[in-house]
Amino acid sequence: MEHPADPQVRFLARLGAAMGAANYPVTLIRQMLDRASAAYGTSHEVVALPNSVQVTGPAPGGTATAAAHQDAELRFDQMFPLARLVSAAMRGAVSPTDGNDRLDRILARPAPYPPWLTVLGYGVWSTGLGLVLEPSPLNLLGAAALGLIVGVLAVAGQRFGQLGPLVPVTAAFVVATVSIAVVEHLELDHVGLRALIPPLAMFLPGAAITLAVIELTARDIVSGSARLMAGFVQLAQLAFGILIAAQLLGEDESRLSAEPLNKLGSWAPWLGVAVYALGVMLFFAPPRSFLPWLLAVCYAAFTAQFLGDLALGSYASGFAGGLVLTGCALMLSRRPGAPPAITMILPGFWLLVPGSMGLIGFAELFGADGDSALGVTFISMISVALGLQAGLVLWQLLRRARRRAG
Repeated sequence: MEHPADPQVRFLARLGAAMGAANYPVTLIRQMLDRASAAYGTSHEVVALPNSVQVTGPAPGGTATAAAHQDAELRFDQMFPLARLVSAAMRGAVSPTDGNDRLDRILARPAPYPPWLTVLGYGVWSTGLGLVLEPSPLNLLGAAALGLIVGVLAVAGQRFGQLGPLVPVTAAFVVATVSIAVVEHLELDHVGLRALIPPLAMFLPGAAITLAVIELTARDIVSGSARLMAGFVQLAQLAFGILIAAQLLGEDESRLSAEPLNKLGSWAPWLGVAVYALGVMLFFAPPRSFLPWLLAVCYAAFTAQFLGDLALGSYASGFAGGLVLTGCALMLSRRPGAPPAITMILPGFWLLVPGSMGLIGFAELFGADGDSALGVTFISMISVALGLQAGLVLWQLLRRARRRAG
């Protein structure tokens, strides 16, 4: 709920709430609003939570307080104009009145692409991840077809908001049901869990887990704990949908296998990164100029993960990927015409395997490998998040050292 207040206080509160809806950590929201306040020549007290921001500051006749709440997450394409507005506010280059008007236009901005193209984009996204995780002809066909089905469910959830909370578990149930039915029809000996992941990738709580780690290490305990719990609940929803489908169809959970399978060759995952990036462009509809930056970040993160796996093992590979992902995104974001770092980090993170391994671990928790699955789940999800956090810390240390040297 928003309270009438001074235009500057109201603008900062609404801007902070929009940043929260765009998956900015609350730590960063406070820092950026503090910089904006300083640019306006005032000082404000900011209380930030993931979906609500309250700002108190000076106003004619005393002090004013404004609270803003954003119910739904911003779409990916809305993050680009929001980042430009945040940058302008931190420089004091936009007045509060103009800032509120620009924010209204950002929030009211319609989706750039028609629903059918969004659905097609998710089919391409799913196919790309299929090449990365489980490159075989049958799995690629399944990833494409199931990606289109899940894309339809996702678009329906966006258009009918009350259905949104049911989409993850429904999608998991549909994907698992179709996959198991095909396996039974073709008389295959197992259901590959990796083949289930590409169509469900959008529901993996990678961003929530990463933000939780960042906020917990910054002592934002309330926000970090809430995000961490929300991430585990979403993973549980996906696992629930898969396991209910297995039980209804009489599938033995011991046949749910996470063994990797590559029938196309070592080149397939590298091609998959490019196909995945194309799917991101169609599904999330960022500016077309975003594609080269997206490819650079995705290939950097994937290469780091690949080399980390060879040198250090699967758990450390996620850390290496997250570390390089953050550093690459932050360095590129400082180049002229580059997109904001957060828009490059999110797609790169979704590409990294440990986020998917979290789903595998949760599903196996109820299957044949349940004894070790909980540890696998926790470590694989936290691995990338810690790498991303380490990248942020390293970047800050390097910038501080450069300022001292200069």
